[in-house]
Amino acid sequence: MIGPTLGRYFAKRTAFSVASIFMIAFMIVFLFDFLDMVRANIDRPTFGWGTAFLASLFRIPAFSELVLPFATLFGAMAALLALSRKLELVVARAAGISAWQFLFPPILVAATLGLGATLVYNPLAADLKGRSETLQNQLAGNEQRRFDDTAKEVWLRQSGVDGESIVHARQATDRGRHLSGVTIQAFDERGRFHARIEAATAEHEPGRWRLADAWVHMPGRAPEHFDTHFVSTRLAAEQIGQSLTEPDTVSFWALPDFIETARAAGLPAFQFELQYQLLLARPLLLVAMVLIAATVSLRVFRFGNIGRMILGGVAAGFVLYVAQEVARGMGSVGIVPPVLAAWIPAVVASSIGFTVLLHQEDG
Repeated sequence: MIGPTLGRYFAKRTAFSVASIFMIAFMIVFLFDFLDMVRANIDRPTFGWGTAFLASLFRIPAFSELVLPFATLFGAMAALLALSRKLELVVARAAGISAWQFLFPPILVAATLGLGATLVYNPLAADLKGRSETLQNQLAGNEQRRFDDTAKEVWLRQSGVDGESIVHARQATDRGRHLSGVTIQAFDERGRFHARIEAATAEHEPGRWRLADAWVHMPGRAPEHFDTHFVSTRLAAEQIGQSLTEPDTVSFWALPDFIETARAAGLPAFQFELQYQLLLARPLLLVAMVLIAATVSLRVFRFGNIGRMILGGVAAGFVLYVAQEVARGMGSVGIVPPVLAAWIPAVVASSIGFTVLLHQEDG
């Protein structure tokens, strides 16, 4: 059985390597993001260096959550390769300590990092990203949040006293209360198509949308123009804002209530369910990264082929990333249940790592 002193030593080496790689990646991403933000806003009269610095710094934690699994993979690889190069693992094996015993501290570190990232780091990152968006609005001289920064269109499904309708807008401001470039497909109470409405803008009011410069197209009738037209809705202003919220701006602790609210409003919640399950699966995913790192890092240096082992670890990380992104894409639109999309990559990766390591160590 591995002693507490040796266990703490292995754990510290792993934690230091993971933290070092994570911080290097954090700083690189921050540098490029800050320079891009300066380039995009330096000509604006509201630009300020301090505001740009904080706006970029506050939104990097949310981005860096995607880096954590790979920081764990490469950090564990670096720590195990360093221990192998110094023959410390050889000495541990000679003392009767199996690979499973000296891998327990790195696995424990990975699981602890996963729990901390989910329970503490994610809420902090979500809060800071919200503050970053406020600072970005100050840089742009616009107090209202714009949802079309990446040319993302807005879709809303709603119901009202006149029936259901689908709202499409090219852009939204003021947390979805003001829409521009609006097209509404309206259906009657029996679900039959009733009219297509095109309007320059739409303002949300209690129980209705107030459309400006609207054209109403009804089957069998000539288009009619209205300076002001109204469409009923049961969506509250808060529900509209929630439907336009990005999953990474919602804290782990707030996600369950957010999902229930979206479901009650009849809004799709696949992305938020997926985000919640991904956060729950994060500790297992980080443990899988340590197991994969061990499969390519425990070979003694004098046996050679170290470069090939490192390349194998990089390839394994890339394959896992692709698999996770494919699963994420399928889960975010409901093609597969979000719980499966979130957990399958972590379960499969940890199973493969465990199986390969078992074959290497125990034949």
